[in-house]
Amino acid sequence: MKRRREMENGSEIRSVIEELSMVVKVKTGDDDHDAAVQVHQDSAHIPTRPFLSVCNSILQVLDKIGPTMAVLRQDVHQNIQRLEKARESNPSKYSNLIEILRKEVTEGNARKGASCCKAFVWLTRSMDFMVALLQRLAKDPRQSMEQAVEESYCIALKPWHGWISSAAFKVALKLVPDDRTFITLLLAKDENLDTLKEEMQSLISLLAPFLEEIHSILSSLGLDRLKAT
Repeated sequence: MKRRREMENGSEIRSVIEELSMVVKVKTGDDDHDAAVQVHQDSAHIPTRPFLSVCNSILQVLDKIGPTMAVLRQDVHQNIQRLEKARESNPSKYSNLIEILRKEVTEGNARKGASCCKAFVWLTRSMDFMVALLQRLAKDPRQSMEQAVEESYCIALKPWHGWISSAAFKVALKLVPDDRTFITLLLAKDENLDTLKEEMQSLISLLAPFLEEIHSILSSLGLDRLKAT
């Protein structure tokens, strides 16, 4: 309850920063940050519950974009549930999310059906989209939201989508709120535009290197080129 009140009083961006800081804090004792982008799957560690908390916080930001993100939001939610279910099957062993992925890769199930590997890949790409969007908004909060969302989609998600998903997004893009409305929705009660821009930059500085490490892990597992079926 206390956590919920804190989120209501702060911005969604601030909530993601807090959750992501916990992931970084947990990982600090396990990994050499300077060598993060060269991490090997055998020594990789991503704390499952904190990672899923970050993904849940990102859902709150996607909600602000409105109906355009409805399909992406649903996918993120389902992927979170899939990984959480896997974690609950063996909380001790699967406290490291990489163990979940490694098991599927070893058994040859990583690319089959609704796998946890696919869930993790698409959660990562959703965060790629988030970073791309925030980078554009932090640079110019008053730019066209439709253009910012479309550019971010083309960078992070479109290369992995089939033509049906791409066509659906193009239609939904017309429902993106204007820049003023979106920024107003992101602002917390005690915030102004400059403060929000600072928070965006803080989140980018945390999330971008974390995603770089994740992509290195995905590459080492042979999962980085998975496409939507």
